[in-house]
Amino acid sequence: MYYILYGLLYLLSLLPLSILYLLSDAVFFILYHVAGYRKEVVMQNLTLAFPEKNESDKRAIAKKFYLNFTDTFIETIKLVSASDQFLKTHFSGNTEMLEELYQKGKKVQVHLAHNFNWELANITMPLYMSYQMMAVYMPIKNKAVDRLFLKIRSKTGCIMLPATTISRAIIPYRNQQYLLALLADQNPGVPSKSFWLNFFGKPTPFVKGPEKSARANDAAVVFAQIMKPKRGYYKAHFTLATETPLNLPEKELTSIYIKYLEKIIREYPEMWLWSHRRWKHEWKPEYGPLIQ
Repeated sequence: MYYILYGLLYLLSLLPLSILYLLSDAVFFILYHVAGYRKEVVMQNLTLAFPEKNESDKRAIAKKFYLNFTDTFIETIKLVSASDQFLKTHFSGNTEMLEELYQKGKKVQVHLAHNFNWELANITMPLYMSYQMMAVYMPIKNKAVDRLFLKIRSKTGCIMLPATTISRAIIPYRNQQYLLALLADQNPGVPSKSFWLNFFGKPTPFVKGPEKSARANDAAVVFAQIMKPKRGYYKAHFTLATETPLNLPEKELTSIYIKYLEKIIREYPEMWLWSHRRWKHEWKPEYGPLIQ
């Protein structure tokens, strides 16, 4: 099954982006106008995040979101055969700060969000820096699809670490200098074991792992925003959060990240993954204090 899937996607990936985007437009039309894929969730999330916006404004954001959503998956197909030069042409960023941290001998954690196109970012970043890049991923239940995504995500040298066994998977690398990429806005599976913060003015759980890992490894923390100047082209902006996470009080790093995350979502709302239920859990006093 894997070889059939890989072969078909490889052939499809050989098509120019201009042709693949016609496919993306068709998939967008089906998802948004015909199937209404998770449209209710998207609109509920937008209403919770932007109560001040009218329905027309929220629909405009939703349409742009769905097009970015379908573009991301079509562009991921292109990654199957994409050359290093193609990747560097379509993704760039201010990586000078990362090189400075490397020269200082620092480990680095980059805290990203589910901003499009995170798959292109994952595969291209190793081409721009001296660090050994690692990224945490959630294994896919379908073995063939999981193997395919691992092949794509690691083709430029990124080491993929499964989130389900991350504490063991990172052991061989913990004494090395590395850059670890984390989608720090991941929805936690257990709300009672999460940090609870106000996000868009609503109590919201966030995973503890990114902060705990940074503190345990004394890794410099960098926040990353991905922007889309035009279709098919992405630019990352990296912001240093702290070189010394141990100097911050517990939960402070997560609080800083949440403020940063809300800021970049407000700036480019169409670039965030609105189709997951960010506010599906309710805060309870037994979960611990709510961080303002």
